Amino acid sequence: MQIDLEGRPRFPPAADTAITALRVETRKVPIPPHRMSPLKQHWPKIYPPLVEHLKLQVRMNVKARAVELRNSKATTDPGALQKGEDFVRAFSLGFDVDDAIALLRLDDLYIETFEIKDVKTLQGDHLGRAIGRIAGKDGKTKFAIENASRTRVVLADQKIHILGGFKNIHIAREAIVSLILGAPPGKVYGNLRTVASRMKERF
Repeated sequence: MQIDLEGRPRFPPAADTAITALRVETRKVPIPPHRMSPLKQHWPKIYPPLVEHLKLQVRMNVKARAVELRNSKATTDPGALQKGEDFVRAFSLGFDVDDAIALLRLDDLYIETFEIKDVKTLQGDHLGRAIGRIAGKDGKTKFAIENASRTRVVLADQKIHILGGFKNIHIAREAIVSLILGAPPGKVYGNLRTVASRMKERF
């Protein structure tokens, strides 16, 4: 630093602050053992959206049971890595590839996870019956909740994962909570029909 004739400090010109070097970030998404076979089976459908759409580098690490994602010079979207991670995580939780791909295409989709014990502590047969009430015969109740609330629901033992928009998740969660608390499916269907018709009026 130099001082000019008027006593003011003179600083050397600032270096070019444009960041030329790319900051390479890596994300590792662990895959549960029961989802490894579906991952291998659906891999030809999983990696193209990540590589072609998000321009990420991807590899399946079978030894570590994980999918590794990395950005590159070709990656243009700053949120690509997060979107890719959300997509792979959705698949690892049990959602179909097509449903998980929606997370890449739409910005206002989320996944909410909660456990049956968060709502009510149930054990043994009571727990089994609660899961049965949510699924319904041949999965009919689950499909009814999905269709009315425009969400996707995955029942993974005691965990429930819901994929959808914020308000839609709220509707699906309310229906599932009612079933866990012992509400008869008929009553829950009725409430869902009312909510679904209200949603149609709104759009």
